Amino acid sequence: MRKRILLFVCMAAVALAGCGGGGYERIELSGQGTKQASGVSDSAGEDSAKGNPAGDADGQDMGNMAENAGSSETVGTSGDKVEIQIGEPSVDVDGERKDHEAIGPDGSLEAGRGTRDESGDITLLFAGDVYLSDHVLRAWETAGGISGVLDEGYREEIHKADFFMVNQEFPFSSRGSQAPDKQFTFRLPPERVEIFREMGINGVTLANNHALDFGQDALLDSCTVLDGVGILHTGAGEDLESAGREISVELSGKRIAMIGATRVIPVSSWAAGNGHPGMLATYDPAVLLERIRQLKENHDYVIVYVHWGIERDEMPQEYQRTLGRQYIDAGADLVIGAHPHVLQGIEYYEGKPVVYSLGNFVFGSSIPRTMLLKVTIPANARNGELELQVLPGTSAAGFTRRHEEQGTLEEFYKYLEGISFDVTYDGEGNVVCTE
Repeated sequence: MRKRILLFVCMAAVALAGCGGGGYERIELSGQGTKQASGVSDSAGEDSAKGNPAGDADGQDMGNMAENAGSSETVGTSGDKVEIQIGEPSVDVDGERKDHEAIGPDGSLEAGRGTRDESGDITLLFAGDVYLSDHVLRAWETAGGISGVLDEGYREEIHKADFFMVNQEFPFSSRGSQAPDKQFTFRLPPERVEIFREMGINGVTLANNHALDFGQDALLDSCTVLDGVGILHTGAGEDLESAGREISVELSGKRIAMIGATRVIPVSSWAAGNGHPGMLATYDPAVLLERIRQLKENHDYVIVYVHWGIERDEMPQEYQRTLGRQYIDAGADLVIGAHPHVLQGIEYYEGKPVVYSLGNFVFGSSIPRTMLLKVTIPANARNGELELQVLPGTSAAGFTRRHEEQGTLEEFYKYLEGISFDVTYDGEGNVVCTE
């Protein structure tokens, strides 16, 4: 029996409201204010001192990641206006094209996209960094659809889940100027959002070090494009208030909030402020901690998706561990990280999990190790109970596939256990806290 999820999008019960509550049929943007968000200094790129420049090599082993995958693709523009036309949404699962469950005019979303049990358990899926690089686009075009990007194993898991969220590591836009002095800048034309719909993505965090690669117009275009196809977003917007808005869903009678934030931006002006577009920054966590407390007052679960860490480093920095604990102390039930482009382990604090990095999921030419995080909320869950399972995989030439071989799975779990803290993984990838 298909369920209906009530979506309370971004603190406002208005469907398809955009980054700042406006319409989405046509974007008309003008200059914005420049007042800074408090708590973010000009040292926002301080990680460069640790070998992690803010505009660093996100494509470290991804082939030709310096390419802007959407640089040669445009939509019609006229001055400060861009008109976006998008076809009917659909998702391809097991070779069958189906209607994508987008937000309806009443602000609701029909979920339970595949055959699911009637136990009342809630299933959430989370992936790490997603960028539709030239490798991914070629794989998609060669196969004639999403079967060239994701294998049947992963597509089936996404199809069965109640909600699927990723880190969108680029803007959907054909406007803006490339950020200066930044080694890698990413952008995709709006029509490529079709691939997100085919992937079955329900929500994204935009809080990362690439959302403003092509400026404020491109960021706001991206919000509008996502709104136009019913993909929810958090972590960025036209000002600090909108950047701090959560994705809120109600599933089987439980309210779940997901909020995005970043501790990796190249310059302080990327942080949202009063009248200033940007992202919710968490160098100083005060604003995010207060938002978590507020969300916990009227949600059963609060999930924080944060951009942090050092690229290619398999172990979290001490500040990640500190922030993760602060988020949990404020009321978060689960903390998920991205940015290192490699997997980092899992740790429990006060009985709550911190997943330090999900690595790349769909990105470039080679991802030796990736995984989906499957989060189950049992029907009879109490006190924020969650069950975690990792679904290992790998990627080559833009095609991400799930591992099925027992030997490969055992090796993967052993590796992940080695970079985790007091955590083991059973033969099915279920996460077991041993502390």
